[in-house]
Amino acid sequence: MYFGWNIVVAASLLTLLSSGLRLGIGPFFLPMAQDLGFSRSLLASIVAVGMMCYGLAMPLAGLLVARRGTRFVLLSGTALVVVATLWTVLARSPLPFMLSFGVLLSVGLAFTSPVALTPVISKWFTRKRGRALFFLSTGSMAGMAVMTPLMGWAIGHWGWRAALIGFATVFTAVTLPAALCIVRDDAPENTDLLPADIAARANAPKPRDSLRLRDAVRTAPFWKIFFGLFCCGFSMNLLGTHGVPMLMDHGFDPMTSSMGIGVIGVVAIFGTLVLGHFADTLPRRGILAAIYFIRGLGFFALVVVGTHWELYLAASIGGLVWAGSIALSSAILADVYGVRLVGVLYGVAYLGHQLGGTLSSWLGGWGYETYGTHWLAFGAAGMLLIAAAVVALQLPRKGFTLMAPQAA
Repeated sequence: MYFGWNIVVAASLLTLLSSGLRLGIGPFFLPMAQDLGFSRSLLASIVAVGMMCYGLAMPLAGLLVARRGTRFVLLSGTALVVVATLWTVLARSPLPFMLSFGVLLSVGLAFTSPVALTPVISKWFTRKRGRALFFLSTGSMAGMAVMTPLMGWAIGHWGWRAALIGFATVFTAVTLPAALCIVRDDAPENTDLLPADIAARANAPKPRDSLRLRDAVRTAPFWKIFFGLFCCGFSMNLLGTHGVPMLMDHGFDPMTSSMGIGVIGVVAIFGTLVLGHFADTLPRRGILAAIYFIRGLGFFALVVVGTHWELYLAASIGGLVWAGSIALSSAILADVYGVRLVGVLYGVAYLGHQLGGTLSSWLGGWGYETYGTHWLAFGAAGMLLIAAAVVALQLPRKGFTLMAPQAA
């Protein structure tokens, strides 16, 4: 088996844990607020600060991967997660809690997020890059599927502090061997290309490798990706932070609410495998637009469900297209701007994802406390995703690149 798939498996498992916690704050939200005596608005603001720090750390993670390597970034992130967890469980007032849970933990998770792992996978894969990146997205969805109900169960039995310490323990036990023994930056020259692909590549014009970051961020495709990721982050973090509280406010018990959100992740695993099969054959912009559009409709459906079967049905349909937007966005960035810049560009573009997450994390708490309804935040998520679908259709086709051939 091509060794790159070992890296994909390890990266997916790391993503399961890091994204699973970052997207699965919902089960922690009310227990934390009640235990610490924080209002929903205050805790939502702290979570919003964390989302912003998570996003701001993304470009830094991409830059450090390019300069110091993936292993250095993963090990640094693991150390930050451990320190932040210990500080969080000891915090009792808003400022220490914000600095530990909001800032430090977010930076540590950003260093072990898909942004830190996308460059190494892009280096190891050419022919099946789309599929490999979709498998990485499977880790995020598995995180939602596994971590949300698991954390809900652990919090119910042992409390949120013990659940967080347990997470940090498992996280360290997985990340250290993966970073030290599996993840490698030195990909083979011809990656996963077949002999025929290698021959064709040898006869093709060499791409210019001088495109700079500041030139790339001035082009329209980058900002279209940025806007789509903003809408993606707004919706994902809204659901991760306020999905469980919203369902509980609508009459569902805590475990059913956690399971409802978890179903999205379970179905998304299979949806990701199917979408990944087509990612290297069908137009990527069309798949991305369909993902955003159907997901937008799903947000309207989640607010109106009233029975268990309606909840699970809406979650199942939404889960089919819940994943893939990040994988496709990074694949399109690699198509348009080349592999050399994909880590830094993805980190900068992912900042849009976290700007959206910051806004929705705050809006979900403030909107409910101010107006007594979740429609403000969840309705906005649905409309933004539909707008993102329209913008995605304007992205370059697969095979288009801004990296012009060198002059003869």
